Amino acid sequence: MSDQSQRTRAEIDPEYDHRREDGVDESELESLLAGYTVGRDDHENAPAFVIRPDDVQAVLTLLRDEAGFDHLSCITGQEYEDRYESLLHVTKYDRRTHEVTLVVQLPTDAPVSQTAEPVFRTADWHEREIFDLVGIEYEGHPDPRRILLPDSWQGHPLSREYDQTKPQVVKYAEHANPLQPDRKTETDTMVLNIGPHHPATHGVLHLKATLDGETVVDVDPDVGYLHRCEEQMCEQGTYRYQIIPYSNRWDYTANLPNEWAVARVIEDVADIEVPTYAQLLRTMATEFGRMLGHFLALGTFALDVYGEFTAIFQYAFRDREVVQDILEDLTGQRMMFYFFRLGGVAWDLPEPRDEFIDKCRAFLDELPAKMDEYHALISGNEIFQIRTVNTGVLEPDVAKSYGCTGPVARASGIDYDLRRDDPYGYYERLDWDVVTADGCDNHARVLVRMREVEESAKIIEQCLDLIEDWPKDERTVQSNVPRTLKPDPDIETYRAVESAKGELGIYLRTDGSNKPARFKIRSPCFHNLSALPEMAEGEYVPDLIASLGSLDIVLGSVDR
Repeated sequence: MSDQSQRTRAEIDPEYDHRREDGVDESELESLLAGYTVGRDDHENAPAFVIRPDDVQAVLTLLRDEAGFDHLSCITGQEYEDRYESLLHVTKYDRRTHEVTLVVQLPTDAPVSQTAEPVFRTADWHEREIFDLVGIEYEGHPDPRRILLPDSWQGHPLSREYDQTKPQVVKYAEHANPLQPDRKTETDTMVLNIGPHHPATHGVLHLKATLDGETVVDVDPDVGYLHRCEEQMCEQGTYRYQIIPYSNRWDYTANLPNEWAVARVIEDVADIEVPTYAQLLRTMATEFGRMLGHFLALGTFALDVYGEFTAIFQYAFRDREVVQDILEDLTGQRMMFYFFRLGGVAWDLPEPRDEFIDKCRAFLDELPAKMDEYHALISGNEIFQIRTVNTGVLEPDVAKSYGCTGPVARASGIDYDLRRDDPYGYYERLDWDVVTADGCDNHARVLVRMREVEESAKIIEQCLDLIEDWPKDERTVQSNVPRTLKPDPDIETYRAVESAKGELGIYLRTDGSNKPARFKIRSPCFHNLSALPEMAEGEYVPDLIASLGSLDIVLGSVDR
């Protein structure tokens, strides 16, 4: 086995930006928030401060401006027997392990909190979702509508008193004649409905686009058509076996990171160790999964912007099929892999091992020439450049305010990747680079994904080298995990991984049973899509389609 396998990336490369050498200073936070804190809570991942409902904006502004907490990564709503809670998970783009949780406790008879939207725009959709599913209201919110369920829905599905057997009547507006006298307006704008079955909306997404001529002046993404209350389904499943399979349905185009997100948070609360060899297998498999997502994003984006089906789209699917063949050999499935298990993975490499490793290496050996083909067909294509350069611009500060992560953020120059900034698995021991670009436009987002495929190949190649030399008697693929897993009650944590789309996080609270008391999914696609109006307003309708495609959203991840 290579000596490199025993060393961290910082030891391999002295200039490596570790970013994990120190956690947040709790004493400094206590001093900073002394005038606002009314209590403390016990969370596993970060210091938790209880604040008053009417101090949310003041505390967030203080943390952002004075302490550099510029990333509101998630807001979680939940209900106890005696109270509601709105939890704000805040961290930093340049120091991911500096985390803090703000706990806003609300009475059961009037669960109303001050909105966080004026400080972080990403709170807009988060708070709408919490109102929709849990029932907490946010005072001062600019658009307090339901977001996943129809406006006429009765009750809140994640509240304790919700009757799941109650029938719902969803009312639709009458199809009135828009030419009737009472419907005439003196405006120069028109509303264009794009989707929910338009091929370029990448699923059941409805865009309400307001146009002035051919210029987009407003976009309202209407989501929820694919919502299945996955959080509640996970809360009804057991830790040991029944939650990880659900995760494959979120981002179903690159779903192995989803499995890792579930495994990481449960292993965190249950204090489960993962064998080093299993971490190596997880890392290799997940990078193949990342390639699946990026190849699909590349092919469908080319189809969106200039109808290129015969070359780029089919080339991307050609290479994606090879990766799917490899993952089918490894996991036994082509789509819903379910390769991860708590404490490790399902099994080792397929036999004969040499044949599988050779198949992987053959793909990696051919990949550079294939990437050159993509660059020749895409990067240097004049039509592609006209359609993507300086369109869909997302400035860094705007991307941060909306909580954007993954290639969307990195294409705006934000150097943020959880594989490096909050290390897990085997990433810290391998030599690879975080890909960023400063273009901030649709073109930059495509180039970042293409370069990330090359970085994934570097990671996989190193993993194969280590796996090939790993001593046979040390190939432990799972640790010893109890058949019935019951973590201690009242453990709370938020953990995240770097999926192909960005930060996929999960907040989990235990109650001493074999099922979670609360399971909140932080979707990267949900955040990235919320920034679409900023990218599309002032541009043409074709640019709106290009901007949407450049986000690489999957509605299974947006809606959950």
